[in-house]
Amino acid sequence: PTILSYLWTLDAKGRISDGGVFNNTSLYSKLQKDELDLPSDRKLPSIDEPLPYVFIGDSAFALSRRMMKPYPGTHEKGSPHRTFGYRLSRARRVVENVFGILSSVFRVFRRPMALEPDKVSNVTLACVLLHNYLRRSPTATASYTPPGTFDTEVDGEIIEGSWRKDANGMTSFLSLKKVPRNAGKDAKNIRDAFAAYFTTSGKLSWQDKYC
Repeated sequence: PTILSYLWTLDAKGRISDGGVFNNTSLYSKLQKDELDLPSDRKLPSIDEPLPYVFIGDSAFALSRRMMKPYPGTHEKGSPHRTFGYRLSRARRVVENVFGILSSVFRVFRRPMALEPDKVSNVTLACVLLHNYLRRSPTATASYTPPGTFDTEVDGEIIEGSWRKDANGMTSFLSLKKVPRNAGKDAKNIRDAFAAYFTTSGKLSWQDKYC
């Protein structure tokens, strides 16, 4: 089963950009040094070169060999660029579910915390650890996230999870800010290759309805 657990970084200063927070984590350092023991690059059907396993982000993060984000701007319906954005958003829905459940269950996240910064970090870390524990416990999972909690998908149609109805837009989580960055040619080629795959041998039978 899907665990949907957290890797976390806390105590980041507010003046640091959102992408900058990630750049100062041990995860980013190991990612850049290729020390994460990730699987080897994999050959995909119809794609000439093997592609790496990647993380996904939005415009707040820098495009790199291991970090994919959408193409900037708007794109023609059915184009590889637009299809790539659609497929990326499907994958990012997993992240939306985790943050949504956190604010739905731990209601302290529904509004700004009137606490000292150190205490806010402790509260956040406690909730993250509890979430990870409950998702890993077979007995606790049934009550913490019963069937229907998460979004599900049937032939491309999204059936929203119960947490969305409960949250009802009440959250103090902020969207990440977009920061323009220049990416290397290798990273752009990898993104182009994924985009080509998603519109050829990796195409979903129903995706044309949505992208």
